[in-house]
Amino acid sequence: MDAKVKLRVLGLTFSQSQSGAYALLLGEDKGKRRLPVIVGILEAQSIATVLEGLESPRPLTHDLFASFIQSVHCRLDSVLIYRFEGGIFYSKVVFLNGNDPIILDARTSDAVALALRLKAPIYVTASILDVAGVVFDDEPDILDIEETEEETLEELKNRLQRAVDDENYELASRLRDEIKRKE
Repeated sequence: MDAKVKLRVLGLTFSQSQSGAYALLLGEDKGKRRLPVIVGILEAQSIATVLEGLESPRPLTHDLFASFIQSVHCRLDSVLIYRFEGGIFYSKVVFLNGNDPIILDARTSDAVALALRLKAPIYVTASILDVAGVVFDDEPDILDIEETEEETLEELKNRLQRAVDDENYELASRLRDEIKRKE
């Protein structure tokens, strides 16, 4: 049995490799490896809504499914990214109905969107992280939501200046928005 490695959602950015898509960046919980997952615009919007603490005036599809899960007294136990083939990640969502597991196949983007809403852990097999995980030598082109919560305004302003100096305007605009939110 392949060991599981816990991941956390670091953020979203525009995909450099696929036009009209986004890259969801997942990070090893206790390590430096990152797992970039290409997601569509609708899934990116659904994930970003949760990351940014926004509420849609009408439930998005993932909100509806999360409400249904809760209303039938099931619990999302975990998400597992279990296969990587042809550049595509395959995931399973593990629900618990009492003590009975219900395991469903899911697109990784949908599984992550649900995990964020229902506060469930996300795992990947160690072998997939070994093959598809990357370590960035410099600061990635994303805004790490969890990281910014711990940063002071001064630290965020310094990061903003570095992003502008590096002509990384996408990151700079997200940092600017985060600074405004904190102020």
